[in-house]
Amino acid sequence: MLAGGLFNVKLEGPGLVAITSHYEPLTLIVQPGDSVYTDPNATVAWSGDLKTEFVTDVSFKTFIGRGSGESIQMKFSGSGFVVVQPFEEVYTTNGNQG
Repeated sequence: MLAGGLFNVKLEGPGLVAITSHYEPLTLIVQPGDSVYTDPNATVAWSGDLKTEFVTDVSFKTFIGRGSGESIQMKFSGSGFVVVQPFEEVYTTNGNQG
């Protein structure tokens, strides 16, 4: 989201969908009254009936590098499922490639 954009595609109707991820994806069940929070960079797909929100946890510790966990998370509530990949891509720049 911050580095490369966040894109959503809504699919409806009969048929099959193939989704790729890094390693075996994990499906998390969301039930009413029991929200699920995920890292936006690891979130692959979710069922269309879920309500989505972005939740931030920014504090002074975040600015000095002492925070733990993710500062921005996706919150899913309602009834459905969320698919996440167990591997988060890390983009680095190295000016000393030779």
